[in-house]
Amino acid sequence: MSSSAQTPLTAAEAGQLLANGAVTAVELARHYLDRIAEFGPALNAVIATDTDRALRAAADSDARRGSGKSLGPLDGIPILIKDNIEAAGLPATAGSRALLSSAPLTDAPLVDRLRAAGLVLLGSTNLSEWANFRSTASTSGWSAVGGQTRNPYDTSRNTSGSSSGSAVAVAARLAPLAVGTETDGSIVHPGGICGVVGFKPTLGTVPGGGIVPIASRQDTAGPMTRTVADATALYAVLSGRPIRPRPSTLDGRRVAIWRPNQLSPEVEAVLSRAESLLREAGCLTQESRAETSGPFDDAEFQALVSEFAQELPAYLAARPGEHPRSWPDLLAFNRADDVELSMFSDEIFGLAAEAPPAGSDKHLAARAEADSGAAQALNAALGGCDLAITLSNSPAWPIRYGDSESHGVLTSSPCAVTGSPSLTMPAGLVHGLPVGISVLGRRGQDEDLLSFAAALEALLGSPVAPPEMVASRPERT
Repeated sequence: MSSSAQTPLTAAEAGQLLANGAVTAVELARHYLDRIAEFGPALNAVIATDTDRALRAAADSDARRGSGKSLGPLDGIPILIKDNIEAAGLPATAGSRALLSSAPLTDAPLVDRLRAAGLVLLGSTNLSEWANFRSTASTSGWSAVGGQTRNPYDTSRNTSGSSSGSAVAVAARLAPLAVGTETDGSIVHPGGICGVVGFKPTLGTVPGGGIVPIASRQDTAGPMTRTVADATALYAVLSGRPIRPRPSTLDGRRVAIWRPNQLSPEVEAVLSRAESLLREAGCLTQESRAETSGPFDDAEFQALVSEFAQELPAYLAARPGEHPRSWPDLLAFNRADDVELSMFSDEIFGLAAEAPPAGSDKHLAARAEADSGAAQALNAALGGCDLAITLSNSPAWPIRYGDSESHGVLTSSPCAVTGSPSLTMPAGLVHGLPVGISVLGRRGQDEDLLSFAAALEALLGSPVAPPEMVASRPERT
């Protein structure tokens, strides 16, 4: 790699190099595999690579391009996926050693779509174990398989979760694209804390099969990228439909500003700057009020525990290979293993083992309360507008174990519970750590939200890359 070339590659830039013949897909894949090897030990962002298959896929892409049969704008572009998504050749452990001996033999539907579009799957990323649904005192970014994922802006700081490795991999330029998953905040929160774009699409627009579940009522996969344009291109592949965001006219556009309570002046200044830029561009902004952490949170948790209690064992029963398949077996595995409970416990597993069944009166009451409360909170955040902006996160906190984390800003739940789209983008640094701005919308408003986000991104300007991790361009070999 060239140490003198200091321009990091977005997926669009990499695609242009491929189209111009300045680099081959094989060279591009090797470039990122080398970066994974170089920075992997310090960051723990990548659990596994599938080098041979990736290089074969890259060679196939070069052959297609050479014969004029490119599959589209992402043909030949490297990508990583979260390690709770099944792909042949990768472990799909959800971070748990319980699944290490039963690697999937087939691809999840969304992985089928990635391969069909010519993307080069390099490997899988670390995550908060079981998508951060094992303990209420968990440490985000830690898994028994991958260890502690570390923030590339300050490796003593947390990455948030659960799509920790996917966010870090994009931030540290280990791949131009990654896929994360979210139940509530697991794309937008690590995206904001690691200074990348994270898009949680409308629930149901990306196929959910072949993903280790928490609850299908809220689980979705989505893009984690350097730019909104890259997120849009990847979402088109993941959703299997053309996405054509229109240039967003900001002049006269009504946008709500959801200003969470108890912000430090430095963090609030990030949101105030975004609002000022929108006003200067002609937007009509208005303040909205919604609870940072909604009164429906307890009901959401209770509903998720009942749904998790049913859906995880059903998934494990259908997954081939040798692994625990029931709550008693999972709990017994954790207690017999010398790593699983070394940092924090698994009391959510214990709750799931005894939870009211999904479909019971208690579960349905909790789900109804969560859905209703989240809908009210989203309406409050939007304040009568189609879109709102708010903060995604406070600066990353120090890594610590065995203590409930304080995330500072929690604005993901209204969109997560209602299945509505939300997107985070880098908006500034506070004490050298990224703070993101989230754009919130209503169900089915994905294209409009992406268009607006691209316009806001242009106003905010380019984010600052992590120190010592600016990617060089791939060299010709």
